[in-house]
Amino acid sequence: MRIAILSPIAWRTPPRYYGPWELIASTIAEALVATGFDVSLFATGDSHTSGTLEAICPRSYEEDKSIDPKVWESLHISNLMEKAGNYDIIHNHYDFLPLTYSRLIDTPIITTIHGFSSEQIIPVYKKYNSTSTYISISDADRHPDLNYHSTIYHGIDSKKFAFSAVKEDYLLFFGRIHEHKGTLEAIEIAKKSGYPLKIAGLIQDREYFARHIEPQINNTNITYLGNVNQAEGNALLGKAKALLHPIKFDEPFGLSVAEAMMCGTPVIAFNRGSMPEIIDYEKTGFLVDGISDAVSAIQNLDTISPDYCRSYAIKKFSIETMIESYIQVYKDILG
Repeated sequence: MRIAILSPIAWRTPPRYYGPWELIASTIAEALVATGFDVSLFATGDSHTSGTLEAICPRSYEEDKSIDPKVWESLHISNLMEKAGNYDIIHNHYDFLPLTYSRLIDTPIITTIHGFSSEQIIPVYKKYNSTSTYISISDADRHPDLNYHSTIYHGIDSKKFAFSAVKEDYLLFFGRIHEHKGTLEAIEIAKKSGYPLKIAGLIQDREYFARHIEPQINNTNITYLGNVNQAEGNALLGKAKALLHPIKFDEPFGLSVAEAMMCGTPVIAFNRGSMPEIIDYEKTGFLVDGISDAVSAIQNLDTISPDYCRSYAIKKFSIETMIESYIQVYKDILG
């Protein structure tokens, strides 16, 4: 089976730092190659894969601002579509744009929907509802107007996330610095609980960071460590007393939540979006309804077993489970 994986070009695949869609595209590509499939990864020219790299855009537009996103995403997507006949399956991780080619080619397209930026993009998905195959990344993220083949949770490489049974006395916020992700709420939770907070992640909203977050950073109680790489992030996740995930939107999945549990670290998350699907309540963390509930949950962290967090994550979010599910989708589509 010849499979083309279409990754975004916002970041390199796999990303150096932030880039969840690119990370999942890379994880799937590498796992398929290891399983014996003929895989081509369509990504930026500086990307890495053990399969065949197909690239027309030299670098990511988030890392090289001379790259015009609209121009190069057009070139990038059309590069694959003009070669579609070389593949049995196209696995799309580039949102709705590639769907507009789907009735012009014979190769079936499977689209993993990583979330909806707004209701305004739904008409495109609806137009190709009957001729495309959609995969949701959580049941919570399914749109009522769309048809789905299945829900497949993101897979995580357990070998890259070291288990740590011994925790240090700090809380962690790990993710985009944005109001939707609840960075300020994490600071308030940490302050009220009496534990220091370490913050790591991409500053996505600089005005929000400058106005609400930066004034509270004192490198003692509240520390910002920057947009750390994977190795640094893994160490932070493994040693944290808990990951704070006070999201203010209905998050489709939440990779950092699964990654924390893979390290044996419990998660305290606001009860929204996919969180009830990802967290095993009172066994791998706590689902809370606000800051006060989160502070109370911190007092009960000792009831969470790091070993159970790890075993739960391996069972539910392993690469093997994810790849087996996707291979079955490919087989179903090809008959």
